[in-house]
Amino acid sequence: MTKTKSELLHGTLELLVLRILESEAMNGYGIGRRIEDLTGDALSVDEGSLYPALYRMEERGWLASSWRVTENKRRAKFYRLTSAGRRRLGSERSNWSEFAAAVKKILESA
Repeated sequence: MTKTKSELLHGTLELLVLRILESEAMNGYGIGRRIEDLTGDALSVDEGSLYPALYRMEERGWLASSWRVTENKRRAKFYRLTSAGRRRLGSERSNWSEFAAAVKKILESA
């Protein structure tokens, strides 16, 4: 996949972050790696996009954070979903499904 194709569609980063954090708290580096791992490196998120998104989502109350020590003995800020974040994830999932279904209809039309 070319770099252009691997760039996230506008608005998908928050959905991916919410989904990644649904199962466990994670730091920014871990979130980026998880996105790459789950997509077989087809998608990647640069730090210049990820960290502002994390701060924005925390300000909106979708994420909460705390400082912890990583496996490498470094301090890092770990993010977890709040109840508002879980509700937002449900809403974002629904919106994405509707959008994908609409695009599919167009692609499969004669």
